[in-house]
Amino acid sequence: MKKYLVTGGAGFIGSHLCDYLLNEGHKVVVVDNFNAYYDVKIKERNVRSNLDNPNYKLYRGDIRDFDFLKKIFEEENVEMVINLAAMAGVRPSLENPLLYEEVNVKGLMNLLELCKTHGINKFIQASSSSVYGNNKDAPFKETAVVDYAISPYAATKKSGEVMGHVYHHLYSIDMIQLRFFTVYGPRQRPDLAIHKFTRMITAGEAIPFYGDGTTQRDYTYIDDIIDGVVKSIKYLENNKKVYEIFNLGESHTISLNEMVGTIEAGLGIEAKIDRQPMQPGDVKKTYADITKAKEILGYNPKTQFKDGIKKFLSWYNKVK
Repeated sequence: MKKYLVTGGAGFIGSHLCDYLLNEGHKVVVVDNFNAYYDVKIKERNVRSNLDNPNYKLYRGDIRDFDFLKKIFEEENVEMVINLAAMAGVRPSLENPLLYEEVNVKGLMNLLELCKTHGINKFIQASSSSVYGNNKDAPFKETAVVDYAISPYAATKKSGEVMGHVYHHLYSIDMIQLRFFTVYGPRQRPDLAIHKFTRMITAGEAIPFYGDGTTQRDYTYIDDIIDGVVKSIKYLENNKKVYEIFNLGESHTISLNEMVGTIEAGLGIEAKIDRQPMQPGDVKKTYADITKAKEILGYNPKTQFKDGIKKFLSWYNKVK
């Protein structure tokens, strides 16, 4: 039995990861601030089934609050930190970049400082495919130069990778940075396109359709993401002197046109389209080269997009 600290553990990816770790018999300490970025009740629903589990402990608070975190590190003898907490979203980061810096950079540094102080030398950090910007060399490899971010959100994620390396180099904290590629599935945030479009199409509302529909995303089903995170945990536990960056994607692109068409087919409803220009900060394409994750971690995503959408719609119809 291991004991993990999962920040952002009430969110989309975090709650799925906690479920998995608990089912494997581990102890999980969760930090989440239940902020108003979206309906707090959604996160409360995500954690409800675990609240009575003796191996689960929930702290409601903010990773920007050093004293709050300090007490947790003093009271909980955790063996690894998995930092999934972040201010998410490309477009909102353009409106409030200082908040994104506070949470995504300062919050991370608080955690790293406390790991240094308490001798915790295993750390997983959630990065993002957004760091690639409008990279023209696809599929994107971890060795690509990612110095040309096009949103504050992407810049904070790149900063997290660099700062993580500093703490690895100076304080021997073994670390894996995971670049997630457009995660979807049950519990997906309501502001993300698949969830948002499903809700609007069902309600008969016109969906905002940015550009000509040819933009592409490497949509990655939540179960495949969790498989990649779990394999990263095991790799860290079994190896020393680790600093690695891994892409976690499906390595298959889906256009905006195809994404909407797949949802339409699943719902049996034709979408009303509100065509709008491309938005500042949006990238034209994300496409993961997952060769490294396959070779080192044994990562092997299995969910076809149409099957993932079916599973998402089944969940959506139960909770809407």
